[in-house]
Amino acid sequence: MPVSGRRKIAASIVVGSLLVAAAVALNIGWIVLNWREGLLLAFGIVFFLVIIVGGVLNTIFLVREVRRNEQHDTFLDSVTHELKTPVASIRLYLETLQRHEELPADRRREFYRVMLEDSDRLQRLIEQVLQAARSPRQRLLHRVPVDLRVLTSECVEVSRVRHHLEDGALRFEDRTSPTLETAVLGDADELRAAVLNLVDNAVHYSRGAVRVTVELLPLESERIAVRVHDEGIGISQAELKRIFRRFYRIPEAVAMRLKGTGLGLFIVSAVARKHGGRVFAESDGPGRGSTFTLQLPLGRHA
Repeated sequence: MPVSGRRKIAASIVVGSLLVAAAVALNIGWIVLNWREGLLLAFGIVFFLVIIVGGVLNTIFLVREVRRNEQHDTFLDSVTHELKTPVASIRLYLETLQRHEELPADRRREFYRVMLEDSDRLQRLIEQVLQAARSPRQRLLHRVPVDLRVLTSECVEVSRVRHHLEDGALRFEDRTSPTLETAVLGDADELRAAVLNLVDNAVHYSRGAVRVTVELLPLESERIAVRVHDEGIGISQAELKRIFRRFYRIPEAVAMRLKGTGLGLFIVSAVARKHGGRVFAESDGPGRGSTFTLQLPLGRHA
């Protein structure tokens, strides 16, 4: 957390503490001076409690507001960097191609490949920001059957190609019965975004060699789950519920300067709720990997 943020939080806590101390002093003085008058005593006690509660709520609100502003500022910095980097890269390669028309064909193909990858990266970021903006408000108007088995397999393959991974680094295991209907009712694009975010996150936050397993498995009560396990940086117990908030990033990721906007898991959570499901995370702690599970009702029970 930046020094300015810590100072703001400290100032809020000090102000709240002073208000509480003043309320205690005033109330004790009031009681000592007017102990015989029961009505005034009762009023003093009520007034005292109101001031205490107000001071505590004010301090909590200020601390949360400071943290929210810091997360928002961090998000803007991350998005600005993520937008400028591919744009600058594409511009550099285009200028090189323009100045050196005699470049060999293999160099040109390499430049085109890099520019296409940067364009895809830019497009993914724009889509993620737009989806995060509309996900909490937008309702599912048209639900269609979406085969989660096919969708998850496609997402794994897209992530494997996107991150240039070997087959063993990213594995898909279908633990459902071949006869089980794996369709869910919903929006195919949103479900694809949710699963792809989980898979991409697992790859992105892996340490060293990537070892990610994506499972599709049946659950009780006619539900189905996509479970993504990695051996990455892990998550502390205190962070497991916070990671699904908008703009939130775990301290370990920030300290390691890993790129991110804090929107991916927020989008997954919003998509899960809109489809009648839920998502949760499990981890044994920092450095011990993590497991994310997206649970959804099967089509006929959605």
